[in-house]
Amino acid sequence: MQAEQRREQLLDATKRIVAERGFHAVSIEAVAREAGITRPIVYGHFHDLQGLLEALVDREGARALGQLATVLPGDLQAGDARDTLLTALGGYLEAVRADPTTWRLVLMPPEGAPAVLHDQIARGRTAVVEHLAQAVGPGLGPGRESPDPELFARTLSAVSDEFARLLLTDAERYPVERIVALARWLMDELAP
Repeated sequence: MQAEQRREQLLDATKRIVAERGFHAVSIEAVAREAGITRPIVYGHFHDLQGLLEALVDREGARALGQLATVLPGDLQAGDARDTLLTALGGYLEAVRADPTTWRLVLMPPEGAPAVLHDQIARGRTAVVEHLAQAVGPGLGPGRESPDPELFARTLSAVSDEFARLLLTDAERYPVERIVALARWLMDELAP
C-alpha cells in the first residue's frame, strides 16, 4: 500500500474509533488494531497520538469546509434570494446526510475531543459567518437591506446547524425535505 493510501486508512480507522467509542478510546494501539497493522506503522506516519488526532481533525475539517464551499450562497442579488438560501440549506443538509460521521465531529464533538478540534470548528464557523454576512448584506431583495449582516449571518448559521443536528440525531423524524419545507415557510413569513 502506498504511503498516502496507508495514511488515509489510518485516519479512517481513527475516525471509526471516534465515531463508535469517542476520542478517549483512541490510542496508537487501538488504531493499529482497527487497521490490522502494527504500531510502528502508525508511528511512522504520525509520530505520536497528538499528531494522529491533529491529522484527523485537519482532514475532517477540510472535508466539511470543502462540502460547505460548494453549497454556500454567493451573490443573493443574482436571483431569488430566498430560493438561493433554501438551495444552500438543502445542499448543506444533503452534505450532512451523506457524511454523518464527519458532521457529528463538527456539530456534536464527542466528549474528550481535543482542543484542536474545537479550534478548527471555531475557525470554520467564523469563515462561514463571514461568507454569509457578505452574501446577506444586500438583503433579501431590493429595498430590503439587512440592518446587521453579521447578526443575520450568525442567525442563519445557528439555525442551519440546529437543523443539521436534528437530521443527525433522528433522520427519520427530521428528513431534509421536512426541514427545507419549514425553512421555506419561515422565509415566506419573514420576507414576503
